[in-house]
Amino acid sequence: MHPEATQYEELSFHESSRLALDGQKRTALVDIDETICFFPTKRRYDLAKPSHENIAKINKLYDEGWEIIYWTARGSVSKKDYYQFTWDQLESWGCKFHDLCTGTGGKHQKPAYDLVIDDKAKRIEELEGPNEKEQEEDREQGEFKFV
Repeated sequence: MHPEATQYEELSFHESSRLALDGQKRTALVDIDETICFFPTKRRYDLAKPSHENIAKINKLYDEGWEIIYWTARGSVSKKDYYQFTWDQLESWGCKFHDLCTGTGGKHQKPAYDLVIDDKAKRIEELEGPNEKEQEEDREQGEFKFV
């Protein structure tokens, strides 16, 4: 037995569930850059172009009752506060969400990282959109489609 294991002997452990139980609200943490928006040239947040197709996928989760928290590392390295700019940007793109966490603001700050390894991770391409007709309309209007 590990020497520190004795400190846990009095804990009463429970069986945890991997996902929210039926009837409980499910929560999705959603990255922003290179997920719901892309950069045609320089990687500057004010130049980001929304992917309406990808935003529709997240809005569909919102409409299905999921709690949507946009989770971005914007500002975590530079220490610039992009919180309000990002909130306004999400609203201007028609994003439906409950909360926002950036590298400098929100209930939690997202750190900068290079890789996520998680049993619940999905790429935006793995999510279904609301319907093919809306996606085709976006393409006809010249909106960005990145897959």
